[in-house]
This record gives sequence, structure tokens and C-alpha cells, in this order.
Amino acid sequence: MAKDVRRSTIAGSWYPGSPERLGETVDRFLANAGSGQIKGELLGLIAPHAGYQYSGQVAAYAYVELRGREYEKVVLLAPSHRVYVGEFAVTSYAYYETPLGLVPVDGDLVARLEAQIPLNKTDENLEHALEIQLPFLQRTLGEFSLLPILMGGQSWKSCQALGEGLAKVLPGQKALLVASTDLSHFHDYRTAVELDKKVLARIEAFDPEGLNKDLEARRCEACGGGPVMAMMLAARALGADKAKVLEYKNSGDVTGDKFRVVGYAAGVVYKTK
Repeated sequence: MAKDVRRSTIAGSWYPGSPERLGETVDRFLANAGSGQIKGELLGLIAPHAGYQYSGQVAAYAYVELRGREYEKVVLLAPSHRVYVGEFAVTSYAYYETPLGLVPVDGDLVARLEAQIPLNKTDENLEHALEIQLPFLQRTLGEFSLLPILMGGQSWKSCQALGEGLAKVLPGQKALLVASTDLSHFHDYRTAVELDKKVLARIEAFDPEGLNKDLEARRCEACGGGPVMAMMLAARALGADKAKVLEYKNSGDVTGDKFRVVGYAAGVVYKTK
């Protein structure tokens, strides 16, 4: 039986710890991002996972696209930074907590996906890349259930298996796919921009195969490259035919320190036809 609540481990540090301040912060980011650009059927988002003071405004350019749309379920794909959880893992808890409330884990979707690919259950409680997305989802969607997947392996084979599995269990569901990733890490500003341009070009081209080749050849970097590729593969199988980068910045644009920066992008995958 699932445990009860996975308590927040980053409230008060990576993002504000009080419900009022957190809600105000997310709302301000969303207001600054405008009213959205995408007119088609939105299937997937790409959003960064640094602290809100660094990447929150970039993330808002993806999440503002959810305004006026309805999703009952969110599939959130993230890398596991701190602990090896196996190839794929889901939390053993029944709920994720943020200062904005509880998000229920969708046990039915977990079981359906587990019938397609092996899923480890994990008590890992320190991973930020999943949790950091939740307040944006809570503020834009309200109530939803969550399929949270941590990727311990990000090989092309793993991405294909996860993408194919999701494509089999999501038809008929009012579901959104979200991939959590940052881009290059700790290069100087100019080098970071050149590396990140390669990732952005592959996203714009809706080319997960090309992104995999570039990442494997170390022509670019993305700590959540696996989640991005798996999301794109699943979305394509579900009918998506276009992707778009909505915003790019790195930490140097925020802090002014351009010697060791981290890249952030917001993007969407959608169906135009």
C-alpha cells in the first residue's frame, strides 16, 4: 500500500515556503509571460527546474500556455539527480505536497504504465526536478492527478521504451506531458549559449532522434535530455506534429555572473492538424 504524503523538501529555499508568497510569485511570473502563443492542441511542455529566482520566469512561458485548457492528469518526467532509482521509478507515496496543497498520485495510470514497462517504487525524497514543477501546475490547472516518473537511465533505448509505454496508456485520457530539464551547466556565457542553441534547434525541429545524437556526441548538454526525448516520442505517437521553443535564458541573464552559468528553456509540443 502506498505511503501517505511526500512532504516538500524545497519549499522555503528553491521556491517560497508560504502559500501566499508562492501563489503570488507564480502568478507574477505567469503575468510577465503574457497570454500564450499556441493555438493548437497542446500535448507536452518542457520546463526548467532550477530555483524560481533563476528559472521561474522562463518556466512561466511554458505554463502560461495552460491557461484556458483542461487536463485531468499530468505525466511529469524528470531526471533523478541525487539517487540512482533504476531505469524508471515512481514514488511510493500517495500524494506530493507543496505549500499550495496536495497533488494525488494517479494509481490507475501507474498500474497501466507498469504493465508496459518495469517501474521501481522509490522512497527517494530529495529530488527537486519533479517537485519544482508542481506549483506552476497547481496554479494553472487547479486539481489534477499525477503520474510522476523519475528517469535513472536516459539512453535512447530507455527513452523509446518510456515513450512507447506512455503512448499506449494515454489515449482517451485528458493528459498533459511535462519534461523537466535544465540545459548546459557551468560554462561561460558564450559557450553556454552555443551549446544550448543545439538543443533548442532540435526541439524546434521536433527531432528527438537528432537531440539524442547531439547529446551522445556531447555537442550539447541537458540533464533532463531523457525526459525531453521520451516526452517528444510519446507526444508524436499521440498525434503531435510541431514543437516550439518559447523562451531561453541562462543564469547569467538573471544574476549578471557570466563566468559559470546554467541554461534554461521553455517549450511546447502540440498538434496543429
